[in-house]
Amino acid sequence: MGKVLRAVLRTIVIAIIFVVIFLFGASLYLSPQNKLKKSDAVVVISGGDTDARITEGVRIYKENLAGKIIFSGAAAEGYISNARAMKNIAVTQGVDADNIYIEEDSKTTEENAANVAKIIKEKKVESIILVTSPYHQRRAYNAFKKSLGEDFKIINHSATDKEWRKADWWSNEQARFLTVGEILKNLYSIFERKI
Repeated sequence: MGKVLRAVLRTIVIAIIFVVIFLFGASLYLSPQNKLKKSDAVVVISGGDTDARITEGVRIYKENLAGKIIFSGAAAEGYISNARAMKNIAVTQGVDADNIYIEEDSKTTEENAANVAKIIKEKKVESIILVTSPYHQRRAYNAFKKSLGEDFKIINHSATDKEWRKADWWSNEQARFLTVGEILKNLYSIFERKI
């Protein structure tokens, strides 16, 4: 009986350790962050809590950490693209319209990266601060690295998202959905690169 009890306790301890590692490890993996440094542009991609992403991009710009803002995203609905709507909001918040570039065709993260890369090359941008929601940061970073090259300087900096918190994403149904979805999308992306 003693061996069986020890085996059961060992299994329970291992399961608890695995759950704790998954709960905290998933959020750390999905949301890489770098120290903010002056860059040529801040890139803000639409989706998730877009208002928070705009606010963070504008804050970075106003703190003179980037001289330009690039907004990316097609129209979710209607005729005005997300990128143009984001630009309009940024202008009302005091950003000079001449310092904003928009990319209006992207419907996926990979398209955001590929289409913004064209602007970056055309405008001779050498470094960016990439702003998205924290659960989306890893996948966005990987897509931008693929489009811009491994040597291109990308600083990861997430906006705060009203639906997702790194410390307790598992306590909210929407955050659980977002987290599991992003983990699966990241795994698919990794698998696709290796084929």
